Amino acid sequence: MIRLDRYVGAAETAEPVRASGVVLRVVGLAVVASGPAVPVGETCTVVAADGRERIAVVVGFRESEVILQPLGHLDGIRPGDQVVARRLPLDIPVGPALITRVIDGVGNPIDGRGPLVGQARRPINADPPPALGRQPITRILETGIRSVDTMFTIGKGQRLGIFSGSGVGKSTLLGEMARHAKADVNVIALVGERGREVGEFIDKVLGPEGLARSVVIVATSDRPAVERLSAAYAAHSIAEHFRDAGLDVLLMMDSVTRFCQAQREVGLAAGEPPVTRGYPPSAFAVLPRLLERAGTGMSGSITGLYTVLIDGDDENDPVGDAVRAILDGHLFLSRRLAGRAIYPAIDPTLSVSRLLIDLADKDAYRLALKARELWGEYERVRDLVEIGAYRKGADPKVDLAIAANPRLVDFMRQDMGQVYARGDSLKALRQACGDGKPDEVARG
Repeated sequence: MIRLDRYVGAAETAEPVRASGVVLRVVGLAVVASGPAVPVGETCTVVAADGRERIAVVVGFRESEVILQPLGHLDGIRPGDQVVARRLPLDIPVGPALITRVIDGVGNPIDGRGPLVGQARRPINADPPPALGRQPITRILETGIRSVDTMFTIGKGQRLGIFSGSGVGKSTLLGEMARHAKADVNVIALVGERGREVGEFIDKVLGPEGLARSVVIVATSDRPAVERLSAAYAAHSIAEHFRDAGLDVLLMMDSVTRFCQAQREVGLAAGEPPVTRGYPPSAFAVLPRLLERAGTGMSGSITGLYTVLIDGDDENDPVGDAVRAILDGHLFLSRRLAGRAIYPAIDPTLSVSRLLIDLADKDAYRLALKARELWGEYERVRDLVEIGAYRKGADPKVDLAIAANPRLVDFMRQDMGQVYARGDSLKALRQACGDGKPDEVARG
């Protein structure tokens, strides 16, 4: 009989053969290596001559060469450094212990409160739920913002875009919703933000009340493009974990535009041609796969709020166009309304919730349409009214719109910290439109 004991012992103590290659060159933001042959999306370890290690993500191939993007800066990488396959995709910690914590794009805590202990891990990339595996969206998510809750009602599991130029109030609106929306947990991704603004958002806009039920994922503008992408994917994975546990999650991402800019950096470094305003095809191809991950599942829901930074306030910006085609509605923040100190600066003529007709009852739906019609009629003749060229009585619809406009402006304007129940908001909108008697509206 042949004894195999010594062979078993040798197999148990033997070092496994590791797939590896070497760094050939650095081109722009990409590291080009001779190997290893691993799939796109997997990670490798770049080992410097002095023993320092850094993680890099495989983003493409060119003939027999592998193109990688390090999770960190390129300083110190030299030709000949070893590149070793890890055989693992990027993953992040998930679980209840993340609530109240601030982590970076790869799951490391950055809030100075110590490590995350005993958490399960989940890959950052995942397929969206199957089309027939989603529950219908039938429940209203109250945000406390009366213009949103009445004219652009959001459902639990809906995906909504917030479109605007810079400095018009996107982050403030997100913070108010995070503090007051009726969701079980918030997952907030700050992608490509200025470092100064992150602390201000957490301390002042979100505040202790909002942070108490939030997970914040941060990848500031100085971080490598692949880490900014990772922050967006990681936020969706964390939200999916809570949704799978049966919770209603409010996922907020600021912003999709900077996510696309990060993908542009990765795509161009991998050799893709620029097509639309310098964006390669992959910048638009990744959007559906990311945004479709939000929504309802068999249990729980992810309501997605995605900000889009419009280039030059152009509502036909290519990123905005692509996102608008995927989402279930959008709020357009107007610089002109912000200039009149109307906050949140939501433009009723350019905003829409595609689920309003399904979520609101018949009276609430008709009221929302009437409010938008009155606002639109006034905007159509606003220049004539302001220069005194419109004569009262020339058009009965316009007369109604002119009479209702001051009340509608007051309705749209809402100070920070004010919270309204949806029922009270509907009464206030009915009064603003000239229907019914004045009502006292309770303020939070």
